[in-house]
Amino acid sequence: MIEPLFPKPKTRGRRWRWPLREIVNASFYVMRSGCAWRLLPADFPPWSTVYRWFAAWRDGCVFERINHALVIADRERVGREAGPSAAIIDSQSVKTTEAGGPRGYDAGKKRQRRRCAEINGRKRHAMVDMDGRALLLEPHPASIQNRDGGRPLLRASRALYPFVARGFADSGYNHERVANSTSIVVEIVRKIAGQVGFVVLPRRWVVERFFAWINRNRRLAKDFEATIDSARAFLYAASIMLLVLRIARDA
Repeated sequence: MIEPLFPKPKTRGRRWRWPLREIVNASFYVMRSGCAWRLLPADFPPWSTVYRWFAAWRDGCVFERINHALVIADRERVGREAGPSAAIIDSQSVKTTEAGGPRGYDAGKKRQRRRCAEINGRKRHAMVDMDGRALLLEPHPASIQNRDGGRPLLRASRALYPFVARGFADSGYNHERVANSTSIVVEIVRKIAGQVGFVVLPRRWVVERFFAWINRNRRLAKDFEATIDSARAFLYAASIMLLVLRIARDA
């Protein structure tokens, strides 16, 4: 299904020793199981080969392009227009490890969880359509507030999804920087007055469900990546896995 979307082999040079399918399966195994690259089982290609291809796809934005193509294919499969007209935006804060790389302190979580562990790590910003398909994904240090992290995501959506006219978000995006960043009308979905504990809120639950889906992958339980580019690649890989499963059910 996704093989035609990967770069074609070069016409010159030696032939590939390992099938592309095995390289992709090994990369997805790392994401799903959470194992280190060097701990790949012996029935996969050598870890150095798998990582070299993963790094090439990461640097070439291959995962982003495949995700975009699958979003369009899945929307058309269920009878929707290829380009969405509305989207939901939110972020998820996750801890990082000793691997290093950009990180920050999420001050918002400190106010929400006075007695709980505070988040020192990264945020995963996601823009999804009304069915929960990931349109755009972007990790960044958790110290960046939602109003500042969401603005680049909204601007980037203009090129890939120009028909998005309305967005839904929580009160963290209630700022003129977000409202004036693009022509997208951002509607703030506020908490219910007197809300205590968890309550399913209109629209916002769709993006929360997406975060729950991708967190099934152990590599995404925390942000283990040393670079933002690798973190972004694994987020898109998780989205690709979800879309492939959705499309394959009706194949």
